[in-house]
Amino acid sequence: MGTFAALRPDDRGFTWLNARTLWRSRNEILAGLFGDPSGEVRARWVAEQEVRGVDPEFRIRPPVKGNFDFLLLGDTGEGDASQYAVVPPMLKVGAGTAFAVIASDVIYPTGSGNEYGPKFFRPYKDYDAPIYAIPGNHDWYDGLGGFMRVFCDAPPLKPKPDRGLRGLLWRKPETIDEALLKESRALRGRPSQQGTQPGPYWAIETGSLLIVGVDTGIKNVIDEGQTAWLRRVSLDPRPKILVTGKPIYVNNAYKPSALEGGGTIDDIVRDPAHRYVAAIGGDVHNYQRYPVRVGDRVIQYVVSGGGGAFMHATHTIDRVDVAGVAEDDFKCYPLRGDSLSYYSHLYARRLRMRWLYLRPREAVCISAERIGNEPPRTPEGPVQVTRRMRWAARLLGAWPWPLRLPVGKTNHRFLSELSDWDAPPFFKHFLHASVTPQELTLRCFAVTGCLDQELEPPVEDEVRISLS
Repeated sequence: MGTFAALRPDDRGFTWLNARTLWRSRNEILAGLFGDPSGEVRARWVAEQEVRGVDPEFRIRPPVKGNFDFLLLGDTGEGDASQYAVVPPMLKVGAGTAFAVIASDVIYPTGSGNEYGPKFFRPYKDYDAPIYAIPGNHDWYDGLGGFMRVFCDAPPLKPKPDRGLRGLLWRKPETIDEALLKESRALRGRPSQQGTQPGPYWAIETGSLLIVGVDTGIKNVIDEGQTAWLRRVSLDPRPKILVTGKPIYVNNAYKPSALEGGGTIDDIVRDPAHRYVAAIGGDVHNYQRYPVRVGDRVIQYVVSGGGGAFMHATHTIDRVDVAGVAEDDFKCYPLRGDSLSYYSHLYARRLRMRWLYLRPREAVCISAERIGNEPPRTPEGPVQVTRRMRWAARLLGAWPWPLRLPVGKTNHRFLSELSDWDAPPFFKHFLHASVTPQELTLRCFAVTGCLDQELEPPVEDEVRISLS
């Protein structure tokens, strides 16, 4: 085990198996049933920020020139071992970076401003640069109050009645303990760590690249005001990266964010005049990369949600063919076989069903047979796929059921949320970006929580993108 355990607070956080946790997170369900108020509330936050005199174009201008590096993490804030395991390798790789970005779900389970101490300020107290963030759906369960207070130094919004059943059941924002927040802020109190952002969406401007952060709220819809801002900022002639709370391509499916008034956020990304070279989204807790050809160029669509929260399985991802992306060009972490093997180990132990366990080489082979590709890692010795292995894979969503019954993936739909574990390996990751006027290099660093990989963080994927 790595050194991360010594960094953790005594409070062990929360569990998704707790009914109270699920009840506190009820706004996700209510937004689906009765409508998502995120757009209306966001417009109120933005209006208040404009009254306070922030840049109306929501620009951030870090003091970088020429070549620079930055970090990107997604879905960080559970405050448990898997979040803290990311910290030592992040600090090692991130030494000298200009800033970091958190893409989605800074604080679980409900974005409370009173939980930023152990879930944001403490884990990143030794990262010696500003951290900017895009809120995720969980940050919105607190009406964005905690997020806006911490990242934008914004006072609370005045309450506005919400009539009807949604208003009756909706979880209201918590009152922030200002003394506690002040104590927590002191953990990242050095001048080099300060970097107030103008709002829940923003554009980080550098000489050779714009990093455009978009707030997707609870249900992945972009409001009218943010849409107009995004269209304006996208006209800037510099190359751009989009950072969103929800990924556009994920699990071999296309899920572009809808824009109020019609169209999608991907329509803006694909427009060649806007010069987007990558779109990175959190929300799903693993790493995926889809190089999508759009006309005469390739846009890198990335899922990066492995910064701390429980791991979403990759072994349920079908053979990739979305948007013409070939399976061999698709990248994911953890590899499907590793994901399948670990989940089989977890549930074989929990259910006391030894036959359910698939050894790593068995899981690699059965995953390759289902996907129809060469195993990305050569197994040790010959492996014969047996009936027992197929049934184990079926139960975990990695092998089709007879008569094409959708049972396997249904079985596994909530297993990730209910399977959070607190000991290595964690299969977390973070991104390191190197920027020059000519090129952007994205590297995905794997995090397991094991000491050897903490000392020498392995690069799981790398892609070089021309900015010329």
